[in-house]
Amino acid sequence: MVFATATSGPVISAWAAISPLGLHGADFATGLRSGRRAGKPLDPEEWSVPFHEACLVPDFHIKQILGRKGTRSMDRATGLAVTAIGQLLTDERPVGDRTAGERLPGVGEDTGVALGTSTGSAQSIMDFTRDSLVGERPFFVDPARFPNTVMNCAAGQTAIWHGFKGPNTTIAGGRATGLLTLQYALRLQRAGRASTVLCGAVEEFSSARAWLEWHSRADGDTAAVLGEGAAVWLVEPDAAAREHGRVGLVEVVGLEFGFAGDPEGGAGRARMVLADVVRQLLDRTGVEPGEIWAVADSQAPGAEGEAERAALAEVLAGHEPLRISAADSIGDTYAASAAFQITAVLALAERSDTAPGSLALVTSVDRDGVVGGALLRTRAATT
Repeated sequence: MVFATATSGPVISAWAAISPLGLHGADFATGLRSGRRAGKPLDPEEWSVPFHEACLVPDFHIKQILGRKGTRSMDRATGLAVTAIGQLLTDERPVGDRTAGERLPGVGEDTGVALGTSTGSAQSIMDFTRDSLVGERPFFVDPARFPNTVMNCAAGQTAIWHGFKGPNTTIAGGRATGLLTLQYALRLQRAGRASTVLCGAVEEFSSARAWLEWHSRADGDTAAVLGEGAAVWLVEPDAAAREHGRVGLVEVVGLEFGFAGDPEGGAGRARMVLADVVRQLLDRTGVEPGEIWAVADSQAPGAEGEAERAALAEVLAGHEPLRISAADSIGDTYAASAAFQITAVLALAERSDTAPGSLALVTSVDRDGVVGGALLRTRAATT
């Protein structure tokens, strides 16, 4: 899937991130540049999980950040998403002609939302199910918490909280979710359903997710530290961005996806499919491997990650672009991993030492067989 590269093409013109590196996008950008690792030991009295370390968003307390009204039953994944979108809309950093604290112009109630997740909040699902089993009556559950068990809770609550009435979509695609939400946002634009789309992905850390992750990993695969957070972007036509005084940080040049089939097929199959996907992406966009400035791979744990690195080495054929390593700093954010990879490219695109026109390749592999790649072109340095 290739998109126009002229001035009318789709661009990402603003972003926000809440990550283990801090509550703001500036914390994420600074942490990546410094190479700081956000992993912390887990208190066994607080966490009953099979892991000893995790990358948690520091000082994230929903009621303190969003207030008490409307947050009594809000779960962590929803709180992260609502907060991240809010920060994108009223970021401390001026974007275009907007001063700090003002809402982004051109982002109205017809704005679309495409938000990625894994299962929504696994903790909410398990807690609600447990309450129905251990309560005096199965129906003696807190009805206010039922919406948290639905996968589209975070996207729906985000739209309600910020007053969006455009298309609202939840996408679950494993580690490639961030790439899939970007593809969906562009489809909404091409279909005329929404000119402006807020998209990205969210993942929470919880006891439920930790146990699910533990049991889904291959024997002996315990190296990756789990992380959490939300990364979101504003996707709009280049002309719309310019109309509102924004310069696109990156242009979306193309996206390509593949499926490696049965996970039992092994890492060799994933390597071949991803290599084909990247080759097709480069061929359809007219880009040579040697032109790629940076690569943001998923750093998936275990065999998937090894297959991804082998595929990239095969396609790049000795070319060694800058490697952007978000997971090294914030841990394995699973459904939000590709979203953070894209956001890491955006953070670099804002730097004054990043040349406009630089090409970044973002890749992803998932244990269920989905592989994908995106090619982004930096537009203009802003800082």
